[in-house]
Amino acid sequence: MDGARAAEPFDILVVVQAGRLQYEAVLFAASLRAMSPGFAGRLFLAEPQPGPLWSRDPRISDDATRALLRELGAEFLPFESRHFGDSYPYGNKIEALAALPGDRPFVFFDTDTLVTGELAEVPFDFDRPSASLRREGTWPRLELYGPGYTDIWRSLYDKFGLDFETSLDLTEPDEFWRRYLYFNAGFFYHRDAHAFGRRFLDYALAIRDDPPPELVCQSLDPWLDQVALPLVIHSLGGGRDTLPPGYLDGRTTCHYRLLPLLYAREDDRVVEVLEQVAAPNRIKKVLKGHEPAKRLIFQGRGRKLRALFDRDALPRREQALRNRIKKAGYWMR
Repeated sequence: MDGARAAEPFDILVVVQAGRLQYEAVLFAASLRAMSPGFAGRLFLAEPQPGPLWSRDPRISDDATRALLRELGAEFLPFESRHFGDSYPYGNKIEALAALPGDRPFVFFDTDTLVTGELAEVPFDFDRPSASLRREGTWPRLELYGPGYTDIWRSLYDKFGLDFETSLDLTEPDEFWRRYLYFNAGFFYHRDAHAFGRRFLDYALAIRDDPPPELVCQSLDPWLDQVALPLVIHSLGGGRDTLPPGYLDGRTTCHYRLLPLLYAREDDRVVEVLEQVAAPNRIKKVLKGHEPAKRLIFQGRGRKLRALFDRDALPRREQALRNRIKKAGYWMR
């Protein structure tokens, strides 16, 4: 491991809103403090402010949750929604970047992430950004007689004057989705939040408002951020292989998405960390306001759900796993 690189200080950005995300933020912050004592940066919780693009106030209204998050070392970072809001809440992660300090590297995480190891040991190369490779081939969805993967992705690279050929994984076959640069936006990082954020916003708006003809049959909701993200990363000199495997989405973090999925499919270590960090009374008191946490963590239903699944023989696709959880009566979010 490159110790000098791993020791470079960085800040963490998480977007938080009222509802499920506020409870996920509590779990994230609690796991960060418990599992990563070497993290020396700042934990920013970016919070969209009420405005014309929101039908209701998106901020956390519960004082106890806000106080607990501050006690866990989080700093609230207000930002204005100028382009997305209710119409595309995933755009929060794009617009929030402008509110971060611009003079330190950052790592963005979705709230539905658990820290399970020491983040200070992750050998980030902030000059070569990357993002999560824990993903499925969710976009594009090819239509009969429509353009294929190559034509669709090439049209986007051409739109922004980027080199398409150097983005390809030539170990994968032509017209197979893994050949093309595609990430889950559950985490990403770079040296400069402002530069990354400006490009992310520019690309996302250009794709939304003036897509290439090859995208005429493609849905961009909820995929817009994941369509723009690889283009941003490629344009800034990053790629799929700039972070050694096994750290994020591995022994250091887990992007679990929803608590029923965590109990059904994640390693024993992840469940142990979840229940450990949720156990202190001051944390439990807040989390019990979230029905899935109350039932799955504190009332033991998560362990009963877990016993129904063999982690070595799970469905290949997440949707099939979700359907099995729903059929068993344990689905909640």
